[in-house]
Amino acid sequence: MGEEAANVKKKIIIDTDPGIDDAMAIFVALQSPEVEVIGLTTIYGNVYTTLATRNALHLLEVAGRTDIPVAEGSHVTITKGTKLRIADFVHGADGLGNQNFPAPKGKPIEQSAVEFLVEQANLQPGKISVVALGPLTNIALAIQRDPGFVKNIGQIVLLGGAFSVNGNVNPAAEANIFGDPDAADIVFTSGADILAVGINVTHQVVFTEADRNRLAQSTGKFAQYLCKILGIYYSYHHDAYATQGVYLHDPTALLAAVNPSLVTYTEGVVRVQTTGITRGLTLFDNTLKRYGEITEWSNKPTVKVAVTVDAPAVVDMVLERLLNS
Repeated sequence: MGEEAANVKKKIIIDTDPGIDDAMAIFVALQSPEVEVIGLTTIYGNVYTTLATRNALHLLEVAGRTDIPVAEGSHVTITKGTKLRIADFVHGADGLGNQNFPAPKGKPIEQSAVEFLVEQANLQPGKISVVALGPLTNIALAIQRDPGFVKNIGQIVLLGGAFSVNGNVNPAAEANIFGDPDAADIVFTSGADILAVGINVTHQVVFTEADRNRLAQSTGKFAQYLCKILGIYYSYHHDAYATQGVYLHDPTALLAAVNPSLVTYTEGVVRVQTTGITRGLTLFDNTLKRYGEITEWSNKPTVKVAVTVDAPAVVDMVLERLLNS
């Protein structure tokens, strides 16, 4: 029994807005024997949802994994907002480093992302984890659509938040939470099993020029592909942060789902500010103080928030999995 149990792959759905580091995370996931990717769901963020779907299909074709379904997600925020923040200045107008890849042959499945998430969670209760790499609209909609979703879904590992540090969209907010703060607050207070991996952690994981050169010199298929698209991402980091490397946001969150021992976490209540100049702010309550009054913070379920990461191990795992492709 022990042997078999050890060989059971963790089933994951990746909710994604590809994006250069999303591409990296998806390739790392496909190269990870510990997990089975059972679907990609798409969301706006680095690009609009339509293009995210196209890019997801394209990446699966590059990987030779067109057996994995892609379900298209929401085109608007949970409050029906259409004025979306799109980070094409980070990832290129096509989201993949302006390489103008040919259109994918595949199509998304008939089901929407929300229908796919709810159905999969119902089919295999507790067995499927979601790795959410973009704004949390699809996840919040699934929570609203099916009252059983929070119990049926396994863990939700989300890339989002800036805990006790400045954001990356503005001093208050991190991009994924800022993309749909109302959805994020629904997810954080839903009672689901959540691990939030914020930029306070991912900014410790830097992929250097030397790491990129190792990709360039390798014959790995994914390594070669990523070298093509990484240029614009390095230029952005150089201009924005005056650094010679790039932050591995999405791969870090993905690997935290694959191998939880890479991060340590604390537990508490997280709320998201939905209005004003701090819109998108993630505030963590360590729940150690008993407050006198009943407030918007009272009796909320706790979540896990990553506080440290084994950065060298993450970079090593990313490199090893991409080089051997």
